[in-house]
Amino acid sequence: MPTPSKQAYVPFVSVANMMKLVLHIGIEQVLVDLAAEIEADFRRWEAFEKTPRVASHSDVGVIELMPTSDGEIYGFKYVNGHPANMKKGLQTVTAFGLLADVQTGYPILLSEMTILTALRTAATSAMAAKWLAPKEARVMALIGNGAQAEFQALAFKAVCGIHEVRLYDIDPTATAKCLANLRDCGLRVTACKSPQEAIEGAQIITTVTADKQQATILTDNMVGAGVHINGVGGDCPGKTELHRDILLRSSIFVEYPPQTRIEGEIQQLAPNHPVTELWQVIAGQAEGRWAAADVTLFDSVGFAIEDFTALRYIHRKVAELGFCEQLDMVADPDDPRDLFGMLLRSA
Repeated sequence: MPTPSKQAYVPFVSVANMMKLVLHIGIEQVLVDLAAEIEADFRRWEAFEKTPRVASHSDVGVIELMPTSDGEIYGFKYVNGHPANMKKGLQTVTAFGLLADVQTGYPILLSEMTILTALRTAATSAMAAKWLAPKEARVMALIGNGAQAEFQALAFKAVCGIHEVRLYDIDPTATAKCLANLRDCGLRVTACKSPQEAIEGAQIITTVTADKQQATILTDNMVGAGVHINGVGGDCPGKTELHRDILLRSSIFVEYPPQTRIEGEIQQLAPNHPVTELWQVIAGQAEGRWAAADVTLFDSVGFAIEDFTALRYIHRKVAELGFCEQLDMVADPDDPRDLFGMLLRSA
């Protein structure tokens, strides 16, 4: 059987290799790197193809494809969200992604993205807060202490200089898990008995809960002037975390309005309610925080460009450092027209 050429092999980053790679670089350094690269790609937002993710919804969750291209590289992510999985001993979110060369259509990277999605989500949150949160912010309330929580805490420490995190979850075991994981990370971490207690003294509030329902994690009377809110958990139709009245008095910033109006907190508002695209703030085309008393909200649902950036970062890092396998996943006949002959000769 002919030996496949190098063109037939695609770097594959398994879960094991992703963990080794991230720990080799350092978790906080990866978060800082991703935040910087996502910000850079937001500056060239108009270079990307953009479409809302292709979603298949059911009464138990959602399965999505998230594609984009900058004209040179094409990328997509497969991701699911099934909140009831936890009761089955399964993760709520799993994901993998692919990059391809636009000139040939050949794949150039296949990677796990369950861990990478957690990293890019946290990096995007912190990057947005760098532009929108009060500059003196040092305390964050983190409401929802599941799989994403520690990544968010470390991203805000590394990117925004947060030094205290106040935790709350409806499930005390989630908070205990988060406390244990963050014990030696250089943050002051406090477990709280209610969302109200967690918010006390916080300039940044991050909500990252998993239930697929229109929940009210924060009510209007809980949110004072001058804070920044990251609404991370509301990310599909019928799933929200914030009371509508909070939205009505907030300056709202989004990734891609056609997607966020369907999936984000602003699904509760009129279709023409004014929002600002975050890339416009980063590019200097729009204002972020106007005054100290402003309430700013980053209505984060996750967008394909962030995944593209994260995959491209990993592609570059595995080229430099290894931590990947080579998959023989592209047929490579000696004669490109003779795929059938290659099959026969392999017998």
